[in-house]
Amino acid sequence: MKIGELAKRTGLAASRIRFYEKSGLLSTVERRENGYRQYGPDALWMLEIIASAQSAGFSLDEIRSLLPDSQATWQHDALLESLQRKVAEIELLQQRLAHNKAQLIVAIESMKNRPEEMACVDRPNWVLNQLRETVAPVSHPSSNTDATAVDEVGRGPIASAKRRLSVGFRRP
Repeated sequence: MKIGELAKRTGLAASRIRFYEKSGLLSTVERRENGYRQYGPDALWMLEIIASAQSAGFSLDEIRSLLPDSQATWQHDALLESLQRKVAEIELLQQRLAHNKAQLIVAIESMKNRPEEMACVDRPNWVLNQLRETVAPVSHPSSNTDATAVDEVGRGPIASAKRRLSVGFRRP
C-alpha cells in the first residue's frame, strides 16, 4: 500500500509515518522505481505498536529499543521489564495527581471558608496550615517527594505553595 492508504488506515499523518521511517522506527518500507514508498502489512502492525506505545507514555527512544529486531524477534525480558517499569511510572503519576487534586481541593475549601475577620496578609499562611493539617505528603520508595522535598528551583513545597497561594490573596 502507498503512504496515503497507510495513513488513512492508521489515522496517522503521512508526515508522521515518514518521520518514523527517518527515525529508524519503521524499516519495512520498499521504494518503487518512481520513488513512491510501498508498505506491506508489517508496516501497519508496526505503526499500531508505535502509536500504542506513545499513547502509553513511551518515548521514541524507549520504543526503538523495544521493537523487534531485523529478524522480527522480540527482546522478551527487556520488553517485559520495560512494560512493568512503565506501569510503575503510571501508578506513581496517579498517586501524585491524586495528591495534587487533594491539595487543590483543600486550598479551594480553605479559601472559601476562611475566617472573614482574618487580615489579608494572614490568609496565605492560614490556607497553608490547612494544607499541612489535612493533606499527607505522597511518598514512595523510588524518590523523595515528602514534605522536605524541594521543587524544580530548589525551594521546598511549602514555599512554592505559599508563593502560588499568595497570588490569590491580593489586598482589595
